[in-house]
Amino acid sequence: MSEPKLNLVGGDWVAGDTAPNINPSDTSDIVGHYARASAAQTQDAIDAAKAAFPAWSRSTPLERHAVLRAAADEILARKDELGRLLSREEGKTLAEGVGETVRAAQIFDFFAGEALRLTGEVLPSIRPGVGVEITREPVGVVGVITPWNFPIAIPAWKLAPALCYGNTVVFKPADLVPGCGWALVDILHRAGLPEGVVNLVMGRGSVVGQTIVDSPDVSALTFTGSVPTGAVLAAKSAELMRKVQLEMGGKNPFVVLADADLDVAVDCVINGAFFSTGQRCTASSRIIVEDAVHDAFLDKMTARMADLRVGDALAPDTQIGPVVDESQLAQNEKYIEIGKAEGARLVAGGNRVSRETEGYFQMPALFADCTNQMRIAREEIFGPVASVIAVRDYDEALAVANDTDFGLSAGIATTSLKHATHFKRNAEAGMVMVNLPTAGVDFHVPFGGRKASSHGPREQGRYAAEFFTTVKTAYTLA
Repeated sequence: MSEPKLNLVGGDWVAGDTAPNINPSDTSDIVGHYARASAAQTQDAIDAAKAAFPAWSRSTPLERHAVLRAAADEILARKDELGRLLSREEGKTLAEGVGETVRAAQIFDFFAGEALRLTGEVLPSIRPGVGVEITREPVGVVGVITPWNFPIAIPAWKLAPALCYGNTVVFKPADLVPGCGWALVDILHRAGLPEGVVNLVMGRGSVVGQTIVDSPDVSALTFTGSVPTGAVLAAKSAELMRKVQLEMGGKNPFVVLADADLDVAVDCVINGAFFSTGQRCTASSRIIVEDAVHDAFLDKMTARMADLRVGDALAPDTQIGPVVDESQLAQNEKYIEIGKAEGARLVAGGNRVSRETEGYFQMPALFADCTNQMRIAREEIFGPVASVIAVRDYDEALAVANDTDFGLSAGIATTSLKHATHFKRNAEAGMVMVNLPTAGVDFHVPFGGRKASSHGPREQGRYAAEFFTTVKTAYTLA
């Protein structure tokens, strides 16, 4: 067995009980063994972050820039190695794994620049002889809890702005995929961060996550994960009067109008619904199609799906990798049975498939004859399962698209400028795509949704400052 990867607390690598990190493409392949922090070690990490905050919060922009830029450079230089690690532990195809790693580097590069662009305002007061200054300051210790589906990009888009604006961090990656989180913290540690500025506490949510959430010394909490967990975190954060940022579920619609280029529409749905094995909060799971092109669209979809290659994430010809673990695969299968019982017609896929290695392989599933009231159209499945809903016209399509508890991403395929413009204004979602998949966003602009999908300030881009800083207004009598 290789040496276990340890937690980082106050600048020291700390041992603990370990757990294997298993490759979902080949369950005999152990990616590594990773320490699980105890509640006491997690509290030590919080204490270390609190102790490091006064000095780091007053560090110069150039100091922060240097660390973030060094991290960006190393991530990019090691993109093939880190992308392979990501694909082994999470199951994305190698191309997707490398692509996500490059994005993480771009995020650190962006916030390295932002560290040099910190701004404020100087305004005249309404009172004679008084000056007013408006500045942003770091909030303190930030708890960072990330999910398993983007094991390097989501940690990057939380850690980079937290550090850029002068906060210290206690970081808990998903217990299922600790490898990329460990590698990222190791890079930051060697990039020159002072002791205690970033602390890594891998382990179970019920132990590590709970300790972070319960601590009054955590000034802000950023979380990506499920709606039920997010609701618990929001309630506890309200009790402690701390800032909270939640990115949660989605049941994202993709509308196909009669005037759409169907090849474009099919490309968007195949990508948005099934790539990354459908394990994206922005995945298209409700495909809303006008009656006039419904049958033609289904024919094109099923033809394309028949050619999709599901297999080992590292194989060069694989288009869709495995489901992340047995539990998620069982959930996907449960919803497929629910869909059948509700009267939906399974027109393609949904079955487990065997490959050369033992893994969690499943063909993407497409349902037809669905209504928007079916559970498969209302509840997030988080797998490669999509439901086609037929509608009469654009007005009904928009109404169905908005009839959901979620509001993260919404897409439309159309050649009509009128409908595209109206949809962008009236879709009840934080992000809207026209002739593009619902999944796939830029790193320099805001990410987030509304309704049950998101709570609190947006992530990414310059909007990240809204969460990771607090505003101060100062008055001076000349």
